[in-house]
Amino acid sequence: MPSGVVGIGIDVVAIDRFAATLERTPALADRLFTPAERLTPSGRPRGSASLAARFAAKEAVAKALGVPAGMDWHHCRVETAASGRPELVMSDTVADAAAAQGVSSWQLSLSHDAGIAAAVVLALR
Repeated sequence: MPSGVVGIGIDVVAIDRFAATLERTPALADRLFTPAERLTPSGRPRGSASLAARFAAKEAVAKALGVPAGMDWHHCRVETAASGRPELVMSDTVADAAAAQGVSSWQLSLSHDAGIAAAVVLALR
């Protein structure tokens, strides 16, 4: 890894398949996302493309950390900064795994187009 980079993660999610899974199993949204993550900054429910991108981000974080055992999906949140930029916020199991590997900051990029949602994550010292 380049100096300062602890891990890199990338994930892609088929938006229609993800939406169908959430529709078929409504409780899954509660397991994957905090109530705040399911809403836009203005308080409206997020669309399936946005949720799929956020799920891809959580998967990318797991990959950047080497898929640590015991990760709780709620301990890795995607929040929206005042600028509109998505940011990762870690707590409990994910924060502990990151600290054990020397991670002090994160970079996140989300995108969705042509039926695919994608996320790239850098875990940095």
